[in-house]
Amino acid sequence: MSDLLNETMLILGDLVGFPTVTSESNLDLIAYVVERLKPLDADLRLTYDDSGRKANLFATIGPPSDGGVVLSGHSDVVPADEPDWTGAPFVAMRRHQNIYGRGTADMKGFLACALAMAPRFASHDLRRPLHLAITFDEEEGCRGMPYLLADLTRTGPKPTAAIVGEPTAMEIVTAHKGCHEFTTTITGLEGHGSAPDQAVNAVQIAARYVAELMTLGAELADRAPTHSPYAPPHTTVSVGRIRGGAARNVVAGECTFEWEVRPISRADADFVAARVDRLEETLSEEMRRISPATSVVTVTEGTVGGLDADEDSPALRLAQQLLDTTHSTTAAFGTEAGLYQEAGIPAVVCGPGSIDVAHRPDEHISLEQLGRCLDMMDRLRLELAKE
Repeated sequence: MSDLLNETMLILGDLVGFPTVTSESNLDLIAYVVERLKPLDADLRLTYDDSGRKANLFATIGPPSDGGVVLSGHSDVVPADEPDWTGAPFVAMRRHQNIYGRGTADMKGFLACALAMAPRFASHDLRRPLHLAITFDEEEGCRGMPYLLADLTRTGPKPTAAIVGEPTAMEIVTAHKGCHEFTTTITGLEGHGSAPDQAVNAVQIAARYVAELMTLGAELADRAPTHSPYAPPHTTVSVGRIRGGAARNVVAGECTFEWEVRPISRADADFVAARVDRLEETLSEEMRRISPATSVVTVTEGTVGGLDADEDSPALRLAQQLLDTTHSTTAAFGTEAGLYQEAGIPAVVCGPGSIDVAHRPDEHISLEQLGRCLDMMDRLRLELAKE
């Protein structure tokens, strides 16, 4: 296994070297993966976004049939602009028993393990296929996965189970919250700061909107189920970025803010939607009394359903068998597993590394975690070879 771990580290170094921040193209990384898989006689299918600058890859090793297992990960990473990095974020660096670099944990470590294992899957007489899915734009509302799933729905194959390799420290996650992402733009009426009553201050309207979201967040905390498995136990609302206005003596004509809801249930998601609709109607009416050109517009950037726990899930049984455990847990962060579940493909989340270091300076993954992931995949290889 030491040679396999060394190969994994080399591949991880290559993957980290592709600065696949969500705002940029991932085509170079996908081309790299394609070149690694071509000699293995893998069936390779690409689906693109509307711009053609980003692609998903769905690769199949083994018999071209329904069934089999998907090892699934995303290619994109969050920006690495923080000044606290102690090394170049897009150059993988080994220090002691850890590999540092953007995406090492979230989630190129898992992809590196899968690519290192791919020749072993290909050289084995698999009775059921091994699928590798690599998506784009997971970090921005899972915008890439629907293209991949739509293609699978049209033409197949239909896998039996999916293991989504987000960093869980190799624990099996069977449920997580959903995530709904929004951008709201307030278009007011710009004016001179000395006559605010003759203008519509978009920043002030946005402040009222955000304050209502915070009030809504407190109400959602009170709605938490008594035995909620999540931490925090309730649906959360968070505003991530706000920008607007030109100067202190100018009534702001526009303000935009980005926010999200992470619901623990569809009922909570509907509760938030109804409240926001009423809020926007109230604010819009007030603004239009001064100028009919004003508006409140909210755009849904991404909607990712939660992963619902299913004790009879084939994906759960498989993961427990591969890891020789009956333990499972839940997560507060969202993944693409809920999308697989919605498409009728049972899924769990299980991958190397810790979510605690994801999206932070000096993101890293331990060699121990990579080794455990390789062990799991090697057991999967033997499982797929069984009659």
